[in-house]
Amino acid sequence: MRRGVPWETLAPWLVTIGLFVGWEGACRLFAIPSYVLPPPSLVFSEMWVFREALWKNSLVTLWTTVAGFALAVGFGLVLGIAIGWSRTIYAGLYPVMVGFNAVPKVAVVPILVLWFGIGEIPAILTAFLISFFPIVVNVATGLATLEPELEDVLRALGAKKLDIMLKVGIPRSLPYFFGALKVAITLAFVGSVVSETVAANAGVGHLLLSAQANFEVPLVFGGLVALAVLGIGMYAIFAVLERRMAGWAFRSGMNA
Repeated sequence: MRRGVPWETLAPWLVTIGLFVGWEGACRLFAIPSYVLPPPSLVFSEMWVFREALWKNSLVTLWTTVAGFALAVGFGLVLGIAIGWSRTIYAGLYPVMVGFNAVPKVAVVPILVLWFGIGEIPAILTAFLISFFPIVVNVATGLATLEPELEDVLRALGAKKLDIMLKVGIPRSLPYFFGALKVAITLAFVGSVVSETVAANAGVGHLLLSAQANFEVPLVFGGLVALAVLGIGMYAIFAVLERRMAGWAFRSGMNA
């Protein structure tokens, strides 16, 4: 076993435990009211009491997030390849995409509700709209930054532009692609929860809104903890996939 691996494995757990211990200690030391900042012990107790509601609503949020994220991956990958492939497409679409991404998605949710009604579809579309932009940008960047000298050498060897794209450009863009996925999945959760707080009958966002209305502050924090666990779990999945499919892009020092 290489030196340092055990500590790298334990570090996230130690930091997380230290965070909760510090949080608990601060609440007790400064006698902070639970309706302002509940201690972790009360939060976890409340999560256990409402475990069924948390579980069901977390599954709804996970479903809408994954569905919207899957749409973002498919759409973002195709559009990113197109933008990275052609400078004309890049010049035409990129400013429009930047402008669209600058629009706060919370302002789009009422329009989606008007079109599709209250339910899962607005949450799925909001997750899609908020998460596809990083995928497009990173894939396009990975393709557009292919060294001109390398392209010249490949063309001199008889390779066509399509061959360069498929055999060199796309594999070279994998680190950019997986980096975008790790960012986009967390943004997808933000989109789903924002939509659920505006118009939904289920989901963690709906649960947070109901708990807030009933002054169940520990349950509000419990919902936030559930979202954090979901986000970390999805991020970890893509981190593992990145290591398996694009491990060659990591420096040797990062793996030591």
